[in-house]
Parts: sequence; C-alpha cells; structure tokens
Amino acid sequence: MLTVLITLNQILVAGVAITAFALLLYALAFNLRDRVARSFALILVAVVIVYTAEALASVANQPVQQAFWLRTQWIGIILLPAAYLHFSDALLETTGKPSRGRRRFFVRLAYLISVVFLMLLPTPWLVGPLVQNGAPAPHLRPTPLTDLFTLCYALAMGISGYNLVRAFRRSTTSTGRRRMFYLLIGSIAPALGSFPYLLFGSALAARHVTLFWLFSVINTFLVGGLVVVMAYAVAFFGVGWPDRTVKSRLLKWILRGPVTASLTLAAVTIVRRTGEQFGTPYSALVPMTMVATILLSEYLITLFFPLLEQWLFDGKDKNDLELLRRLETRLLTRNDLRQFLEALLAAVCDRLQAPGAYVAALDAQGLELLVWVGKTGLENNHTNASLNQILAQNGGLSGRFRWGNDVLIPLMDEDAEGEPQILGVLGISNVDNLELDSEQEQALATLTARMVLALQDYRLQREVFESLRTLTSQTELIQRLRASGRYHQNAALQNVPPEPTDLAQWVREALSHYWGGPKLTQSPLLRLSIVQRAVEAYDGNVSNALRAVLKEAIERVRPEGERRFTAEWVLYNILELKFVQGKKVREVAARLAMSEADLYRKQKVAIEAVARALLEMEEQNQRQSQIPSTRG
Repeated sequence: MLTVLITLNQILVAGVAITAFALLLYALAFNLRDRVARSFALILVAVVIVYTAEALASVANQPVQQAFWLRTQWIGIILLPAAYLHFSDALLETTGKPSRGRRRFFVRLAYLISVVFLMLLPTPWLVGPLVQNGAPAPHLRPTPLTDLFTLCYALAMGISGYNLVRAFRRSTTSTGRRRMFYLLIGSIAPALGSFPYLLFGSALAARHVTLFWLFSVINTFLVGGLVVVMAYAVAFFGVGWPDRTVKSRLLKWILRGPVTASLTLAAVTIVRRTGEQFGTPYSALVPMTMVATILLSEYLITLFFPLLEQWLFDGKDKNDLELLRRLETRLLTRNDLRQFLEALLAAVCDRLQAPGAYVAALDAQGLELLVWVGKTGLENNHTNASLNQILAQNGGLSGRFRWGNDVLIPLMDEDAEGEPQILGVLGISNVDNLELDSEQEQALATLTARMVLALQDYRLQREVFESLRTLTSQTELIQRLRASGRYHQNAALQNVPPEPTDLAQWVREALSHYWGGPKLTQSPLLRLSIVQRAVEAYDGNVSNALRAVLKEAIERVRPEGERRFTAEWVLYNILELKFVQGKKVREVAARLAMSEADLYRKQKVAIEAVARALLEMEEQNQRQSQIPSTRG
C-alpha cells in the first residue's frame, strides 16, 4: 500500500509540473499583454520550479542530488508569495480599484524580500543540510531564518487572499463573480500545497507514514486540478475572443498537452516499475508504451474533440456555429476557383480541339481575367477590354459571338427579379469556325453551366467577405468591451485600445490622406480618447485634430538632436517627407538614396512605429484620466 501511494504521488507531482508548464506556455502565447495574465504566469513559473524539483528529488539516488533538487525547489517557494501579491494587486486593479501607491509598494517590497532570501539560499542559513534518512522522506533541516520566511510567506498569502476577496466582492456581473470565485478557490491550492511542511512536521509524519502519503497524494491532486481552474479563469483576461473560443482553445491545449504527457508518463512509470518487480527495469515495452500512449491519445482527441466542443460550448448557438464551420471547410477561395475553372477550360479545349480558352468575371471595374489555359494571346489586347466594348460587337447578351480570333460565350444568370445578368465570359481562342455536333453542344452547355455555378458562388462569397470586413472592427471592439465589463462596471464607458495590427492599418490609411480625404475624416482613429480630446481643442474640426495627433506621434519617432539623413533618422525622414511634405515616392527615394522597394519596406516599419507611439499616447491618456475613488 505504501509503495503504491509513493509511486502515485511521484506521478501526480510530475503531472502537476507538466500541467503548470503547459499552462505557462499557453499564457505566454495568448494573453501575456494583460497584467493579470503576466502575474499569473509568474505564479506558474514558481509552481513549475517547485514541483519539477520535487519530482526530480523523489527519484534521485545520491544524497548530493537530493540536496541540490530540494534546495532548487526553494527558488519557487521563495518567489511564490511575491507573485501572489502581484497577482492579487493586478486582479483588484481590473475591477476598477487601481493602486495609488500603497499596494504597488508592498508588491515591490515583497519582490525585494524574495531577492534577499534567494541570495541566502546557497548558504546554510535559510535552510540547513539534508536529513537523508528522515521519515517519511528526505528533507532539509529548518533554521531560525526558516521561521522568519514562514512568517513572511503566511503574511503575504494572507494579504493576497484579502485582495482576492475584495476583487470578488467588486465584480458586478454574474459571469465576473463566477470566475472571480474560481480564482478565489483555485488560488488556495498552490499557496498551501507548495510549502514544504516536512520542515516542521517531520516528527508527526514519521509516526503516521501511510497517512502522510495519502494526504500528499490528495493534496497534489487538488493542486493540479485547482491550477487548471485558476488558468481557466485567467484565460479570459486580456483577450477579446468569445467565451466559447477561449474555452475551446484552453481545453484542446490541456488535452493535447498536460493530459497526453501525464498519461504517457504514468503508463511508462507503471510499465517500468512492474518490470522492476520481475527483474527487468527497462525493456522494449517502455518505448513502445510511450509511443502507443501518445498516438492513441492524439487519435482520440482528434476524433472526439469536435463532438466534445459542440456539446460543451455551442449551447443555443449550435446551428449558427455549425453553419460557420461548414462555411470554413467548404469555402471556395480564389485559388479553388482557379483550379476548378482550369479543369473546366481544359475540358473545353479537349472537347472542341481549341488551342486555348479563358474565363473573365465581371466586377464593378469591368472584366477581370480569372484563369486561362493554352495559347490565348491575352497579353495583347484582351485583358484591358471592358465588357461594353466586347459586347458591343454582338449587340446583346445572349449567344456566341466573335471577337477577333476568339469566340466569346457570355456566362449568364438571373437576378432576384428573374432578369438576365451577366457574370462573365468564356473565351475560346484562335478558332476560325466553331461548328459543333450535338455531343459537343451538350458537353459545352454542361461545362458553361458549371462555370456559371462557380462564378455565382464566388460572387456571393465575395459579398460575404465584404460584409465581414465591415463588421470586423465593430465586433472586435464589442468583444473587448464585453471582456472588460465582466469585472469592471465602468469598462463600457472607457476607450479600449485597439489591436496593434488594426492600429497600424488605420494609421497607414490616415497618413495616405494626411492633408485631407475620407480616410482621414472617417478614420477609426477618431475613436481614440487622445483624438477626441484634440477635437475639443480644435473646435470640432476632426481633420485638424487627427492631423495634430498624427504629427505628435511622428515627432515621437524622431531621434534626438539635429535632423540628419543618416540610418537612425531614416524612419522619421520617410514619414516627414512622404506624408507631411507630400513628396512623391521617387523624390523621397532619391533624397534618401535608396531604392523604391527598400523605401516601401522602411515605410512599413515607420508606420508601425507611429502606431506604437499612438498606442503609448492612448494608454498614457487613459492612465491620467483614471481617478481612483479611495486608496488601495
């Protein structure tokens, strides 16, 4: 029984380390820009160190190795109180209670104390030598400084818990309170489960060895589960995705990462320990078990995760989400359309023995050549011809007609009122006399009907894309406001900073109309609080206000000192010459002694620098506008 409990505890300890590391990678990949997520990442770093070192110490054979890993474990233990204070302060700030200095001071003090204890860790003052034969497990001997650290540990955790309770009480929405409750409960396990209780309770544990290991198994299992609960609640901070997307990504990552790795580790450990009982500690079954467990886990996740996702997350929106998934998998992209039309054109050339053929689609600007096969001579005169010029030779929209050496066949459809409308034309090149038998006529009718079907789908999907582009910025703003409003009741009244990629695109468009134009007067940048403040200063003139803000952002890119035409000044010079002075690309490239291609590359970097400057200005303005009600 005791051996089973010790083995199970070792597996669970390694599982907690794997889970914490996987969740740390998830936090680093998705929402590290948020202060709550960053501070939670520090907690995960501490948990990873604690449980990785404990797992390695439990399997170490030499006393020197055991002492090294047990002392390494203390790095995470020392970092944990400061990380918890940092996390609780960030969480309380999210609910609209920013610190006016006091909480931040204690967070910095906690990190300073942690640094002091870390400097003492290599010495025998903080923790003593290894008690190798201590029951129920080897541990380090406590010292008077250990008592002092324990007091600091308990004090920091107590303050952190108090801040978490305050954050829970300040949450206004039902969703926010529920997730704050998850954080409150989940934070208990790492705080209590990471402290080495054998420093003070080794005598009691030695008298009740089986009870100790049973408690250790339960404690480790709870730590692993509640760390996942904390990560689930934190995953919603700093992201503007819908809840179902956050839940789906996190669940998939947990299944593919910690669950698969932990199952593999457990299976390998059990096979190896079983082999030791029969005198073969390592056999071919060990790698075979590892590979089989990984492949089987990935196979089951791939097979059943879509069903699990629909069951857990879709809810009442199941039909709408299923429609979107089908659209994604069955979408006819431009490349798909080209491939399909190429196959149809090849069939046309084969059936009619024509040297070449092409399809042009009709859009707002006229005919757009989509695809061609064989010898067509399109480079001479066909590509720039308008639809009216081509059809004028036929005098109508139906039937075949000649245009030069080509035969054109309009690809027709009906609009909502049943009136004929043209989608494009099929061109068959270099045919003198197109006389077809009945079989060829039927084949051509079938092929043109399929071309019409493809162009219909392509036109409809283009309209869908245009609608999606229009909706994208508004829906992203709504999602970010909704995410912020879970915890802070006034978040809907605040300006949410845009995403950097969106901001760079908006800046590029506004700079292109710097001296006037719709991309300046109707720019999404007008929603920024710094621009709204400037509009008031310029008596409601949005053009002058946005131009002034852009000019200030450009000046922030300017290096210090007198203006020069050197490498460090190139970004500012491009912005000032191209947009402020309005010079042409060729003039700017000649003035800066670079090629036009190099100028465009540098211009992209310069615009991104202006976007970063605008984001800094916006965040600075929002910090200045925040007026805390009471001291934190």
